[in-house]
Parts: sequence; structure tokens; C-alpha cells
Amino acid sequence: MSQQLILDLLPAPAPTLQNFIAGDNEEALDALRHCGPGRAIYLWGAPACGRTHLLRAFAAEPHGRYFQAPRDARTIRAMALGACPASGRVAVDDAHLLNDAGQAALFALYNRWRETASTHEAFGLLVSGRQSPRATPLREDLRTRLGWDLVFRLHPLSDDERARALQTQSAERGLMLPPEVLNWMLTHYDRDMSRLGALLDALDRYSVQTQRAVTVPLLKTLLASTRGLDPDQA
Repeated sequence: MSQQLILDLLPAPAPTLQNFIAGDNEEALDALRHCGPGRAIYLWGAPACGRTHLLRAFAAEPHGRYFQAPRDARTIRAMALGACPASGRVAVDDAHLLNDAGQAALFALYNRWRETASTHEAFGLLVSGRQSPRATPLREDLRTRLGWDLVFRLHPLSDDERARALQTQSAERGLMLPPEVLNWMLTHYDRDMSRLGALLDALDRYSVQTQRAVTVPLLKTLLASTRGLDPDQA
């Protein structure tokens, strides 16, 4: 199998609300399912808790917009000032990284969200950061706006929850996932469930194509092929 073909096996699937493993975050997930125009949600939590997955999923509808806060601050400000129309759903990721100009842009966007909430121009607004509104390192009036509507803390999945999720996904594929392979994936690979799920899918197809059983050596060979390494270095 060519290295490019193996690389093509590994991309994570597009994030959706359906393929998000909720764990202790079911309340937040349910709120996102029902977040319509005129509502706002702020999600906060540590890295690998699912913030970006949920924001990308939220904005994935035809008229949705996803913004990575520091990179897209100018577009956020233009939207806030009406230079470009707000869509049905607007997602702003990593608000804690905004500089002064970016914070002013998000402040203006919140103001527009409130002003249009009861009009035909209303939009749903989802914002994320690493810390709670009160603790995040932003200007005071913006911190207040982060808490204007719903606020949820996202909790990372435990190792047991990740293990159960991977076992469920492997069973749905009809794949026998040996305990030692599962343990290796959880301790040596990305902790993000979308990446783990993509690896499981690639491993399943690689096993079929090479007609080899799913083992740790096979998994290492797959990963080494994508990185140009010897399997023992994977």
C-alpha cells in the first residue's frame, strides 16, 4: 500500500453533533441541538474536551459560519458592524486568545446578537474559551457578555469512557479489537475522540486490505507508514 493511500485513510471524519461522544456533556449537547436564532451559548473547558468539534458541528449547516477567533477577528468585526450578513449560526472558537482589537470585534458581535434577537436578522451564537466567563483573560464588559445566555463547562472523556466508545465503534464495524491494541491507542495516540475514531476506521480497512489480524505491530506499521518511520519508532 502506498504511503499516500494510507494517509488518505487517516483524516478525521467531519465533526457533527451526532458523532460527538458526550460523556458528561449531554446537557450541553442537547442545548446545541436546540440553539436557534436569538440564543447564545458559551462553552469552556480544557484542551481535548470537544470545544472545536462542537463549534464546527454547530456551524456546519448551509448558512453557518465558523471563526477561529484570533485569525478571523476582522471578519467577526465586519459581521458585527453589518458589513457582511450574520448567518443562521455563528461560531467563534478560542475567544481567550483574542487581542484588544479582537475583543472589541467580539464585543460588537454580542451587541448585534442582542439587538437582532427578536428580528428576522436573529442568529444563534456559539463562543468557546478555555475558562469560565468570570476567569477568562478578557476585558470585563466582554466577560459579562459571554454569560448573557447559556454557559456550559465541557468535561473531557475519561479513559474508561474513551475505551467504551472505541469498543462500541469497533463492535459496530464487526471488528475484534484486542485489549492490548485498545490500550496502545489510548496511551500512545491523540486523546481526541474524532482522531481515535479515524484511526480505528483506518486500522479496520488496513487489516482487511493487508489480510492481517489487528495487532499492535499492525497498528504501528500503519502509523509508521504515514510518518515515514520504521514501525518500531511509531
